[in-house]
Amino acid sequence: MNKKLVMTVLGVSMATSAFGGAWSTIKIGTEGAYPPWNGTNAAGELEGAEIDLAKDLCERMNATCILVAQDWDGIIPALQNGKYDAIIAGMSITAERMEVIDFSQGYATEPASFAAHNNSILIQKLGGVTGTVNLDLGESAEIDALKAALKGGVIGVQGSTTHENFVREVLGDTVTVRTYDTQLNLELDLAAGRLDAALSDSGSMEAFMATSAGSRISLFGPKLGGGQFGPGVGVGLRQADTDLKAMFNKAIDEARADGTLAAHFVKWFGKDISM
Repeated sequence: MNKKLVMTVLGVSMATSAFGGAWSTIKIGTEGAYPPWNGTNAAGELEGAEIDLAKDLCERMNATCILVAQDWDGIIPALQNGKYDAIIAGMSITAERMEVIDFSQGYATEPASFAAHNNSILIQKLGGVTGTVNLDLGESAEIDALKAALKGGVIGVQGSTTHENFVREVLGDTVTVRTYDTQLNLELDLAAGRLDAALSDSGSMEAFMATSAGSRISLFGPKLGGGQFGPGVGVGLRQADTDLKAMFNKAIDEARADGTLAAHFVKWFGKDISM
């Protein structure tokens, strides 16, 4: 059977969705606005580490796959409603999400980081990146210092993300939270000076920092993992589709074993963040 990946960047599927089945055709939802995980190039084509990963996994599963672009804030409801069969979109595996959907095993992990202008007082207070904090271990002096430095600030996050959850749950009403529909719009407001700081995954912000628009942005404070951010990123699936979950887990195992999984992330992130 010929395997292929069909990309539809307007979010319009090329086949009727069905729940369950033999999975010779699998529709995959992705955001297309979260580089280098998944983005859209100047030609309107989906690209990124997860786009390459989706193609690779579909080849291994002997399936024809259709990629469907979907705004982030509706990405889980659209899976539940049958618009597509899986989510590959930089989605962290969290207990909150596991209440409504299931996940494959994790395939990548990247800590969260705060970012600000190079001349920000926050950089002066906290310096650059100061190590990594595992939030599963509870309170820490690093988090206390972060809370004190950010108090009264305007913090930007992409809405409906683990980053928003962290800011609201840990920083609470000591800061003003500003949410954005996409990571790209968050980055543009940070660069324009409309935010005191932004919280996102390190790799996405580093990709922005490598561009001319983001050249005056720096990461600061501790990198954050565990807690609200979960153990890693996986394929989001409907809870009933246990057979599809098994297929993805097998394909991920194969990609990990032959080094392809790591290669996708080295290509797009410049480092191996695979699990």
